[in-house]
Amino acid sequence: MTPEPSPQSCPPPSPSPPPPTPPPDLTATRRSTHTAHTTHTHIAGIPLPDSALAREATDLIRDTTDELLYHHSRRVYLFGARHGRERDLPFDAELLYVAALFHSLGLTDRFHGSRQRFELDGADEARSFLAARGVPPARTRLTWQAIALHTTPQIPHRMAPEIALLAVGYELDVLGIGYATLPPDTRNEILTAHPRPGFKRHILRAYHRALAHRPETAAGTPQADVLARLDPDHIRPDFVRILEDSAWPE
Repeated sequence: MTPEPSPQSCPPPSPSPPPPTPPPDLTATRRSTHTAHTTHTHIAGIPLPDSALAREATDLIRDTTDELLYHHSRRVYLFGARHGRERDLPFDAELLYVAALFHSLGLTDRFHGSRQRFELDGADEARSFLAARGVPPARTRLTWQAIALHTTPQIPHRMAPEIALLAVGYELDVLGIGYATLPPDTRNEILTAHPRPGFKRHILRAYHRALAHRPETAAGTPQADVLARLDPDHIRPDFVRILEDSAWPE
């Protein structure tokens, strides 16, 4: 009869593998790792929203983006809000501010596995952020729409002021559209608070990193394809050329 092995002869059980690390929760407030910046209540005469929601959104974006995208997002708000104030448009400054902060979030490394358009990544995160804080669905939906449509030509300008103004701010900061209407003093004060050294070069690299793994999301409109095929004289607008040739020096 074969004796049973003693307990000492049994190998100890293998330790359980550690649980996988969950992705960072963007709806949680974390300490900012950015270089400290002076807190402003107004920049170039434009008030910055200072509600608890706006402050929490600012802290979150400063902690989850780099200096390039943080400063870009704040400039987009300032340019959009200035445009709205100049035209006496009734807009929700807090909503526009949150939309501006989240609009380029899809360009960050967190979404380099995403297969949807980068605009949708930022829009979805903003929706989750606002819904988790009890923001009414109508305001949440408007924020989502503003971010999702901010790179779409013409259409945002026919929609709610917050949607239109986010597109205006984005187009001015990235493509220089409306640059000539910006007084030099206003421009200099905004750039002092939120500088853009090498912005043209760095934002193109950020777009490339975000799009290289999902090129299908960068397709143009069907109408552009029709013109390219049937109109031998058609010249497609070139986003990169417009950006590089804009009046912004860098």
